[in-house]
Parts: sequence; C-alpha cells; structure tokens
Amino acid sequence: MAAGDFTFFQTFRRDIGLEHHQLETDVVKLGLITSADAPAAADADPRWGAGGTTNLSATEVTPGGNYSAGGPAVANNTYTFSGGTATFDGDDVSIAQNAANPTDARWGILYNDTDTGKRAIGFLDLGAVINLALGPFSVTWNASGIFTMT
Repeated sequence: MAAGDFTFFQTFRRDIGLEHHQLETDVVKLGLITSADAPAAADADPRWGAGGTTNLSATEVTPGGNYSAGGPAVANNTYTFSGGTATFDGDDVSIAQNAANPTDARWGILYNDTDTGKRAIGFLDLGAVINLALGPFSVTWNASGIFTMT
C-alpha cells in the first residue's frame, strides 16, 4: 500500500445500506492513530471508540497543539447522486504546525462522528510515522471527491 492510499472498511458498504451514514449532514472526522495498530479493510465492525469489535481510537495519537481528540472534521460535506454515480466530498483537512502537535501519526481513520456508534468509513495510509510538530499536516482529497461509487 502506497502513502496516500485510501481503503474502505468492508463494513462501510453494509452500513450505508443500513442507513447508518447520512454523509451530507453527518460530521465526518479524520482521527489519527499510531503505528501500534495497522487497520485492514476486513477489520470487524471498526469504530472510533467502544461499541464495535475494533476500537480504532484506542491507539489515537496524544492530542495536543493543533490536534484535538478525535481529529479534525471534514468541513462542507456534499453527497450527490447523478447518472448512477454517488460522490462524497468535503474540504481538505489540515493541521497547522505547532510544537505540541502529535509526533507519531501513522494512519488516518475517516469516521462518522454523528453516528451513535461512530462507525469507521475507511483509512488513509500516511506511508510512515509523521511528526506533526515539524510542519503543517494536510490531506488533499482527490479532485473528483473523497470517494465515488458507481
């Protein structure tokens, strides 16, 4: 897996069908975790917190500086359906440099913070451990959207 690759959790497709996600109105966040946990598409019931089988927040980086617990929200969500294609998009995510920022981020977990169970959507491979204290951190989503489904 290359740095920058985004992988959906297999349960996400099920969760959409069960209407656990309202992607245009729900608050979606990008939480950062350490290398102590390597997420996989097949993780059983991944969540950000207790309630599922896989609690991804258990290895969250230590909040501090410009990184708040749970991670930054993806602002200005949009979810459209046109010509048989569903597209979810939102603003890019950035965390300004701060000496007190986490120094050990390895994976980004995209999850639904509005959902009672805080179900996870997928994960972003950062490629290596990232020290957010050394410089600004940003995730630039694909120009065609965070994801599309046809």
